Amino acid sequence: MGKQEAIICHIDVNSAFLSWTAAYRVEILGEQTDLRTIPSAICGDTESRHGIILAKSAPARAFGIKTGEPLYQAKRKCPQLLVAPPDYALYVQASRKFITLLKQIAPVVEQYSIDEAYCDLSGTEQLYGTPVLAAERIKNSIRDQLGFTVNVGVAHNKLLAKMASDFEKPDKVHTLFPQEIERKLWPLPVRDLFMVGPATEKKLKDMGIFTIGQLAQTDPKRLRERLHKHGETIWHFANGRCDDRVTDSPLLNKGYGNSLTTPQDVRDTQTAHKILLSLSETVGMRMRQDGQVGSCVSVSIRSNEFHNMSRQKQLLQATDATMEIYHTACQIFDDMWDKQTPLRLLGVYMSKMDTCMARQGSLFTADSYDKQSQTDKAVDLIRQRFGEKAILRACFLQRDGIAPLGGGLSKERRSGITRPLGEDEENP
Repeated sequence: MGKQEAIICHIDVNSAFLSWTAAYRVEILGEQTDLRTIPSAICGDTESRHGIILAKSAPARAFGIKTGEPLYQAKRKCPQLLVAPPDYALYVQASRKFITLLKQIAPVVEQYSIDEAYCDLSGTEQLYGTPVLAAERIKNSIRDQLGFTVNVGVAHNKLLAKMASDFEKPDKVHTLFPQEIERKLWPLPVRDLFMVGPATEKKLKDMGIFTIGQLAQTDPKRLRERLHKHGETIWHFANGRCDDRVTDSPLLNKGYGNSLTTPQDVRDTQTAHKILLSLSETVGMRMRQDGQVGSCVSVSIRSNEFHNMSRQKQLLQATDATMEIYHTACQIFDDMWDKQTPLRLLGVYMSKMDTCMARQGSLFTADSYDKQSQTDKAVDLIRQRFGEKAILRACFLQRDGIAPLGGGLSKERRSGITRPLGEDEENP
């Protein structure tokens, strides 16, 4: 008897933030208007220049409104667009209910983001019937018990299940088994494939590769010559190959980052450095909570005309110390910024993560790092026990609007979200 193929489902909440807000307003508050049935969107605080579309309804999508675009652009497309603010505490609560229900159905559940999860249903045929029937059970249970809809992709691996869940929405079940790849996957634009971002898409188009099928049939050696290891990886993906297993063990982050859109344009180095310190505080705290260290610091900036730039620096030794991250971020920033262009966003990121805390001894830095580490841990402990504002650096006592712990993750989101929400996740 041959080995039985795995049955993997990817469950994706349809327009999660908007769906959860709409369900709460209709079912809990008793509102008559369902945001999902009219042109509507969830949008950040426009007064703080966070006026970005975070989620939109299907009627809003029909006007060409896209996730990630500024509100003023969306309003041009649809003047009657109804806008609601995000409620991250509500979203964390809805996400937990979502995962709890999945765990009542599937033997193994892996939460991938706040609104996505994988389920391994291998061996449940006697309980639920065919894979499609099992997926329908999941979809209908979520709709009937929790009040929002999901798409479910069914396949033999995580990659194809994820791709299938992105097919026609909402409230649908789609399959993508090996015999369906050529018909369902290959005609799609190459941009729709995992790990194919705008830069990779441009390189592939320069090579005459426009569809996933063309990528799948390209000589992998040619792809490796142009795109290095990444080219070989996406070639395997285009052919439906992925050996990642569904696991219910929390996965370590491959990087940590926070960015901040400022209320006013940043025009001086002192203010920029203070924002970088605020971001470094949050990034370092998150790393220490997870017991990880990083050896690559990156800084990104965005001008008031929405031009982006980023640079990175490799450290001699991995670190989780706030001040080491901060000083490196300042060096990168000072080398990158022309000190004239007004900035509206700054970001700090750590990558090349490791769980090994050992550092090579040094006559000049060992004692300094040990003191920083002890101080950081003491500060973290105080904040955990008495709140994040219980202790802060003196420079943040000034009332200039810069928070001591800055970045796009609110306290509610930090407490409940293991991975960031986004449509362009790099790994299936």
